Amino acid sequence: LAKSLGIHFQVIAIEGVFQAYLDSLAAPFQGPRPNVAEENLQARIRGNLLMALANKFNYMVLTTGNKSEIATGYCTLYGDMAGGFSVIKDVPKTMVYQLSSYGNDLFYRKSGKYPIPMEIITRPPTAELKPNQKDSDTLPEYNVLDPILQAYIEENRSKGEIVKLTGAAAAPPKRDKLRP
Repeated sequence: LAKSLGIHFQVIAIEGVFQAYLDSLAAPFQGPRPNVAEENLQARIRGNLLMALANKFNYMVLTTGNKSEIATGYCTLYGDMAGGFSVIKDVPKTMVYQLSSYGNDLFYRKSGKYPIPMEIITRPPTAELKPNQKDSDTLPEYNVLDPILQAYIEENRSKGEIVKLTGAAAAPPKRDKLRP
């Protein structure tokens, strides 16, 4: 995306820092199998490095969480939540994809190129914290989740009303993967 838009970027390896964290936490983490705690270390390392660059060069880090992720806690404190401004905090995930496609179509009509590579828009949403991870491993599909969040957050509807309105099951979303 950065190449397509002509934005300067750098690649900063985090493997060594990640391993240092794991080494430091080896004794306290002994026993339980690796889980979301280790996964979130990666996001926190990236957030820390971005904030260091922002401080050094007077940049502003933008948080990347959208309304769906923030409402469900599917974002990492001090990771993708680190930043000075949350541009898409009020935009549901399904609308992020719709806006991306719309912008791509407008740009394509003028230039014959897509500024956002299509594989970004067409691949399943992922936090990219472990191999083959998809958001739907933990959350309902966003086309199911977003109407539920709309009814709950914006319309202040009760659980019963939401179930009736959306046809959502009365059971809460799978949360076991979010717990340590």
